Amino acid sequence: MLRVKREYQSWVAKESLEDYALRHAASSYRRWPPRVMANTAIGGISFLALEAIGASITLSYGFQNAMAAIAVVSVVIFLVSLPIAYACAVFNVDIDLLTRGAGFGYIGSTVTSLIYASFTFIFFALETAIWAQALHLATGLSLPLGYLLCSLVIVPIVFYGVTSINKLQAWTQPVWVALLVLPVLLILYRDPSIVGVWTSYAGLDGSRGAFDPLLFGAAAGVLLALAAQIGEQADYLRFLPERSAANRREWWAALLMAGPGWIVIGALKVTLGSLLAVLALRTGASAAQAVEPAHMFVHAYRQVVADPGLALALAAVFVTVSQVKINVTNAYSGSLAWSNCFVRLAHYHPGRVVWLVFNVLIALLLTLLGIFETLQTVLSVYSTVAIAWIGALVADLVVLKRTGISPPFVEFKRAYLHDFNPVGCGATAIAAAAALLAYVGAFGPWGRAFFGFVALGVSFVAAIVLGYATRGRWYLARQDDRFRRMGRTTLVECCICEREYEAPDMVHCPFYRGSMCSLCCGLELHCHDFCKRPAAGEAPRPARFKPQLLRRIGRFLGLLGVVAAVLGAAFLLTYRFMDLHDAATRDELVRVMLRLYAATLAVASLGAWWIVLSHEAQEQGERELLESLQHLERTRESLVETEKLASLGALVAGVAHEINTPVGISVTSASFLSDRIAAAQQARAEGRLDEGALGRCLADAAGSARLLLANATRMAQLVLNFKQLAVDRIPEARRRFDLRETVDETLAALAPRIAEAGIELRVEIAPGLVLDSYPVALAQVVSNLALNAVQHAFEPGAAGTRRLLLRAEADDDELRLDVVDNGRGIDPALRARVFEPFYTTRRLQGGSGLGLYIVNQIVTRQLGGTLALDSAPGGGARFALRFARVARHAPDVGRILGALPRTRGDEP
Repeated sequence: MLRVKREYQSWVAKESLEDYALRHAASSYRRWPPRVMANTAIGGISFLALEAIGASITLSYGFQNAMAAIAVVSVVIFLVSLPIAYACAVFNVDIDLLTRGAGFGYIGSTVTSLIYASFTFIFFALETAIWAQALHLATGLSLPLGYLLCSLVIVPIVFYGVTSINKLQAWTQPVWVALLVLPVLLILYRDPSIVGVWTSYAGLDGSRGAFDPLLFGAAAGVLLALAAQIGEQADYLRFLPERSAANRREWWAALLMAGPGWIVIGALKVTLGSLLAVLALRTGASAAQAVEPAHMFVHAYRQVVADPGLALALAAVFVTVSQVKINVTNAYSGSLAWSNCFVRLAHYHPGRVVWLVFNVLIALLLTLLGIFETLQTVLSVYSTVAIAWIGALVADLVVLKRTGISPPFVEFKRAYLHDFNPVGCGATAIAAAAALLAYVGAFGPWGRAFFGFVALGVSFVAAIVLGYATRGRWYLARQDDRFRRMGRTTLVECCICEREYEAPDMVHCPFYRGSMCSLCCGLELHCHDFCKRPAAGEAPRPARFKPQLLRRIGRFLGLLGVVAAVLGAAFLLTYRFMDLHDAATRDELVRVMLRLYAATLAVASLGAWWIVLSHEAQEQGERELLESLQHLERTRESLVETEKLASLGALVAGVAHEINTPVGISVTSASFLSDRIAAAQQARAEGRLDEGALGRCLADAAGSARLLLANATRMAQLVLNFKQLAVDRIPEARRRFDLRETVDETLAALAPRIAEAGIELRVEIAPGLVLDSYPVALAQVVSNLALNAVQHAFEPGAAGTRRLLLRAEADDDELRLDVVDNGRGIDPALRARVFEPFYTTRRLQGGSGLGLYIVNQIVTRQLGGTLALDSAPGGGARFALRFARVARHAPDVGRILGALPRTRGDEP
């Protein structure tokens, strides 16, 4: 297939912004010590939604049930987070890439990406609401304006990825710890009796003082939604350096602290929220204020300082620091999750920054809708799906990988994965359905209370059962027999974007017959998973919805189901926000909303059908385009073959013409010399070889020898010119050098020939222009272009000043080098062929047609640049070279030599 270079826009191409989104985290990028990454990951635990959750469940279910739920859920979250954190740190992938290879498949993991993205914007919205409430209390800033300000202020920080987040977390960590811990210690010191009041708290209605399993289960269901937080921790754990004997203890400490250990700090913060909520109620706050962290900490600081204004200011500063720390993490992780999702669905990646803004805007919308007022309901419904996902993921990592059902490594690349794996997808769907049924009461009050544990247990067991039932055949579509054997730091060039990435990020693409990076593979539209088709002799896989009608109906029903679920969630959320107390009004509203839902769904079904038909039309267009490209590739190959034969014919004709003359002269000279020696021998035998005859014989022999030597030398030079193609591909090490010094040294060797031709040479290259490239190759280019101007640019004997100019312009990344003459120029009919091998207009004057061809090969293949010609008859010629100031790694010399045309007798 014809390769078209993919050019990523600057955001995507710059990994300091992308942070290897959608890719294996390169070892060269993982430059931070373990303690730095641990500190950054722990900084994300500052979110005050933990305090709000602790306050909410304490007020709703009482101290005894809330504390029991916190303790049990903390242990559960630690246990399920540990294998996930370890896998992300060892295989250097984020939670989305881990999910692909741990039982969900390439497309199937899109659902989990949506689950994870939902976690990030739900908590972003909660934290933004908390922050805006604090600013409203401290400054009187209106809540809508505060929501907007608090949402957008973190975008510039997250724009620069983990580099800027590292610095932010390091600077703010001491301030945050001090503002969190000191007031609590002072409160406990000054009023120890608050502990007794807190531990005896029995809920808002005063009837929940004793332990109740049903209330415990309900509280635990809310807390289990926090299990998805391990995804945000993994986004930083993947940047841990390689584990070694020297850093083993520090590495494990960082993993445990920043991975599953987050719940230890999280549980303490949830507990603190419970305490502060009771304290706020005791000091006169309402129940609504007691669950809001802003009010909660204002009441806390009032116990520490006498001035109410100072207490309010301290609370505002603490909330601001906390929310900045967590929302940069939420926004960063959300941008990764959305990128992962839409690359798989749309085969398009505008950059992580675009999805950063998208995630922030969704969170802002939820904040404006008042998500904080329905905190428990939102987290309970969300936790059913989140826990089902986490349970299936843990089952694969802990059981299926260790028993050999699942591969022992994490494969995340599209080329080696099935689209869907029934192990993870099936287990998540079964568990989520069971948990939702339990939540709505289908399994009685016990099922409703323990719906979170139902989701976790069912998904864990279902994943194991499905794994054994399918025998792991849906994990890998094909084996990676090439790059997995390479070293993890081996760099390989992508044949599409032409950038180099480490071997774990590369795939072999049989469609393009080359190596391809994982992102280019994921964005590829035309191959239609060509690499996963069964090899010759294998049984073909069953076709999906082979009849066109059934496939169309299946797509329609699937899309309509998604739309129906989204609309249903929107209507349900709207209903919950209304919070009507009158039963009659509530029943009437339900009937109106059901009718409105049915009408909206009918309109949506038309849109879904139109989308399905449009998608089929797009697929048909892609198939036709693919067939056209394949036909174009076959035509191109035919033309290339024809051009090769034409070049070979020209070469044979040129070689025959050039060598025929010296060979003929050599044969004639040798024949004449042989005759003269035979005549001299006969004259000597007959006694007629006098001194005069001997002198004439020797003179004839000397003349013939001169002719033989001259023509043999000419033939040797011709052969040397033809072999120059291979000679100019001698590899050299890349190094730093001054461009002006290299050019001056090269032209100094050519100065006599340039002066003999009467050419005025001028070099406009600033001193100190340093390149990190291949100086010998560049010197060969400059030498060939200068000699080309000497031989071809000027008419012999023409009047006027002859000039040859070399000038260079450079920016931070690229260099442009121009070689300009004021000679006769090049005819338009010839410009298209000047870079062809063996093409020359000076065949009879010793030209081999290889000079500019060699220049073009060095510039494009070794220097990784471009060479352009601008010329007109009588207007001179300008050769413009563009290449990077820092060259790529040395090319594969064998591959380059193999691509060059050869003549008989060339050595490989």
